[in-house]
Amino acid sequence: VRGLPSIEKIVSSVEDTPRPISTQIVGTIPEWIKGNFLRNGPGKFEIGNHKFNHWVDGMALMHQFKISNGQVTYKSRFLSSDSYQTNKEHNRIAISEFGTVTMPDPCKNVFQRFLSRFESHKPTDNANMSFVTYKGDYYVSTETNIMHKVDPDTLETEKVDWSKFIAVNGATAHPHTEPDGTTYNMGNSYTSKGSYYNIIQVPPTKKTKDETLEGATVLCSIPSVDKTKPSYYHSFAMSENYVVFIEQPIKLDLLKIMTGKLRRKSISDGLFWDPKLNTIFHLIHKHTGKVSSLKYLAKPLSTFHQINAYEEDGFLIIDLCASDDGQAITSYNIQNMRKSGEALDEVYNTLSRAFPRRFVLPLNVGPDTPYNQNLITLPNSIATSVRIAKNKVFCTHEDLHGEDLHEYGGLEFPQINYHKFNTHPYRYFYGCGFRHLVGDTLIKMDLHGKRMKVWEHPGQYPSEPVFVPSPNATEEDDGVIMSVVITPDEVTWTSCHCSTFFLVLDAKTFEELGRAVVPVNIPYGFHGTFNATA
Repeated sequence: VRGLPSIEKIVSSVEDTPRPISTQIVGTIPEWIKGNFLRNGPGKFEIGNHKFNHWVDGMALMHQFKISNGQVTYKSRFLSSDSYQTNKEHNRIAISEFGTVTMPDPCKNVFQRFLSRFESHKPTDNANMSFVTYKGDYYVSTETNIMHKVDPDTLETEKVDWSKFIAVNGATAHPHTEPDGTTYNMGNSYTSKGSYYNIIQVPPTKKTKDETLEGATVLCSIPSVDKTKPSYYHSFAMSENYVVFIEQPIKLDLLKIMTGKLRRKSISDGLFWDPKLNTIFHLIHKHTGKVSSLKYLAKPLSTFHQINAYEEDGFLIIDLCASDDGQAITSYNIQNMRKSGEALDEVYNTLSRAFPRRFVLPLNVGPDTPYNQNLITLPNSIATSVRIAKNKVFCTHEDLHGEDLHEYGGLEFPQINYHKFNTHPYRYFYGCGFRHLVGDTLIKMDLHGKRMKVWEHPGQYPSEPVFVPSPNATEEDDGVIMSVVITPDEVTWTSCHCSTFFLVLDAKTFEELGRAVVPVNIPYGFHGTFNATA
């Protein structure tokens, strides 16, 4: 790729907008949409004279688009985290983040500053990754042990620490929720015996109005193959009966991370990609907590987001966005994202693209199951699973796309009609095409024929698409797609030229229904959700 436009403004600091402001409607926002479209992401990339190094380090900014009667208001608030407050108080970066290590306090004497280097990194509570729900309440989350409960209407927050309820050192920002409200997540624990991956279960409802994660339990613990170098994971998959943990060759060197402050290195310095290792799919039965003795292996891959997983005719089908290289995380430092010209092209061209893939795991492997032959009997499936040892099955994937997706740089930030089709057979998924370092198109993929529909406008960068079903919907794609679109080159605010807008597409046709133009700049964010109101 040559001649990529600069996206520097997408990672520039903004002020928050704590009071609702009106937007200009172009087209039509359907009147049946009532609620808050909530988004999360970094919004402040420097404190005083100190600058954050990595995209995920920026201070969390929560966004709310309130939709009612075809009108939209916008407001945003910086998350009042300990990290944010401490940084503000000291007017410098006082709390380390994933890619940024705090410098010693200049107010301390030389001996105190020397001693501070022997402290370990305190976990940040800068929850800038996602909006998630537990027991019907909304939270903003990152990957440490601290989340913040959020009032979706006021955006006021309350800090909640996982480790007060269960023995984990963090949890993903991508839990899965059952129809009854029971929620599953994953979190690591680091003990004297080594590192463990824990499957967490949170009850569906609250017993008292003020409770948070009470009743959370660890369903099971899986020891890391290498005790001091567990795998990094951003999310996991879930089918009707199983949690699927994907142990990938992106590794955390715990010794490096523990000594990071001493060496003036951030947590990201302890992350590395080991292409000599296979990927391992672990299956955990949700109702018993039993880990399957079978290990499903695949060639080294990197996955951040799964699309869906379900069981069919004795097989577990898992669809995910994956690439063949796990070095992308460290490439997303702010310096790279602010480059221009050939230097920006070079950053993009060194990244491995993520594409949607399907793995099919045979559930019924027993003493009589043959070795060295493909066990998949599903019609029209070109994925393979071959038993190579007593408890090992080697799997290859099927691409869930045609050649045309290559033109759009692959696909990430996948979403489905989650409430109706998560853990069930499905037909459609939605995502962003990545012909740049961030999404620059919205894509609808139809698994019947692997056909796609695309929404695109040059110079406009849409965020993760969120599906919202129409009232009384009978078909899977009967609803709308919501996204926030950033146009970093535009500085005027008119009906046609705008720097930021809330976008609504007809999910069926992928045609634009309407947009709400926001008169303030918003940085490009990560994940969001729709909070429907009566």
